[in-house]
Amino acid sequence: MMIDWRDYIESDSEILRGKPIVKGTRLSVEFLMERLADGWTEGEIMESYPNITKESISAIYAYVYEVLKDSMIYSIDKKVA
Repeated sequence: MMIDWRDYIESDSEILRGKPIVKGTRLSVEFLMERLADGWTEGEIMESYPNITKESISAIYAYVYEVLKDSMIYSIDKKVA
């Protein structure tokens, strides 16, 4: 069963111009996904940002999944060498 991201992620127009953040922090979903994309492990994120838990990281994945699942995704053409 997927975690309910709403328990961990919120958007407040007074914080980071309304970007989705992990509740109780000023850390945006975008920022944390960028760390993961840069190769950080979940452990490194939790060590660097003590307010981030395993559950909040799972909530970030669930949020991103929900945002993407109904969006139109375009294929990326590979360049032929």
